[in-house]
Amino acid sequence: MQPIIDHIHITVEDIKRAEKFYDQLLPLLGFDLSLKEYDSIPEHEYKIVEYHHHNFSIGLVSQREAYKNEKMSRRKAGALHHLAFHVDSPAEVDSLYLKIRELPAQIIHSPQYYPEYCSDYYALFFKDSEGIEYEIVSFDRGHYFP
Repeated sequence: MQPIIDHIHITVEDIKRAEKFYDQLLPLLGFDLSLKEYDSIPEHEYKIVEYHHHNFSIGLVSQREAYKNEKMSRRKAGALHHLAFHVDSPAEVDSLYLKIRELPAQIIHSPQYYPEYCSDYYALFFKDSEGIEYEIVSFDRGHYFP
């Protein structure tokens, strides 16, 4: 079996705010906004904005009203800790950093090497409009995981 991610759905607090953010972020990562879809199942309080790419899809799902006062924690069991996108070079990490700084994103760590992960691990960490953490990373994956 070849392990391939088909789609990732992320529950967000404010789907309209998140959509504005992801409409700016995802094209930087190769997504085509003309492939964006919407769906809704009112009886389940379910709305989704789904961004498609040949490799996989990302969906933004509305939270249920019953959970609106719960605090999100990426360290809570069942939560997404962070999601990392791999790019080809440190220069691409740097280029994306300059563009992501222009978004309403919170930069956690500007691009730098993380030798504690591996000698060529170069990454940027930021949070989206909903407080979800992302990483843009470059390292020679094939060298470590042949």
